[in-house]
Amino acid sequence: MNEQQFQRHVEKIGLKITTKHLEQFSIYYATLIEWNKKMNLTGITEKEEVYEKHFYDSLSASLAIHFQDVKRICDIGAGAGFPSIPLAICFPHLHITIVDSLKKRITFLEHLISKLKLDHVELFHDRAETFGRKREMRESFDVVTARAVAKLSVLSELCLPLVKKNGIFLVMKGPKVSKEIAEAERALSILGGIVTKRVETELPIEKSERNILVIEKTKQTPKRYPRKPGMPNKEPL
Repeated sequence: MNEQQFQRHVEKIGLKITTKHLEQFSIYYATLIEWNKKMNLTGITEKEEVYEKHFYDSLSASLAIHFQDVKRICDIGAGAGFPSIPLAICFPHLHITIVDSLKKRITFLEHLISKLKLDHVELFHDRAETFGRKREMRESFDVVTARAVAKLSVLSELCLPLVKKNGIFLVMKGPKVSKEIAEAERALSILGGIVTKRVETELPIEKSERNILVIEKTKQTPKRYPRKPGMPNKEPL
C-alpha cells in the first residue's frame, strides 16, 4: 500500500487524510525504521507493509466506533504506538494515554510524539496491572484499546478496570476471534463487560482477516481487579 493507496482506502472508511496527515505518517515511518535498527519495535519494515498493516489497520478502528464522540482514550501495550498514534494524528481532539511496560519503547514514543508535535498524547511507563489500580486512572476513560496484545480473557482484566461505566473496551484482533470470545465469557461477566458489536473486515490489499470488538462496560469492575502483575496471564479468569 503506497501513500496514495493509503489515503484512498482510509477515506473509504470515512476519514479525511490531509497533506499534513501524510507528512506526519511519513515522519512516523522514517522514525520507526530508524529506531528499529536499535531496538525491536516491529518485524514489519517494508514501507508499503507498514502503511497497510500498521497505519491503515490502526485507523480501521473507526469502523467500530465514532471517535468524534470520544474524548479520553487509553492504549494498553501500545508497543510502537499502534493504534494510538495513528488515531492521534487523525483525531487531534482526543486526549490519548499510552501505557507500556518497556522503558525503551516509551523512550521511542517520547521522541516520536515530539517529532510529530502531538501535544495531546501522554505516556506512562507502567504495567497495566498497576496502572489499573491507580485511583486517578481507574474507570476514567471513554475508550480503552488494545491491539494484538494477549488473549481476550487476559486483556479484559488489564483493560476493563480503566474503562468508565458505559464506556468502551475496543479490541483489535486477527482471525479466529470467536473462540477467544467464548473463552472470555466468564472474565467479561466478572469485570463488567459485554460484547455488543463485532466488525469483521480485511486489509484492503493483503486481504487478511481482521476483527474489531466493541465491549461495553455495563457495571463497575470489582476492586480486586486487576490482580497483581503476572497473575492475569498466568491464571486467566
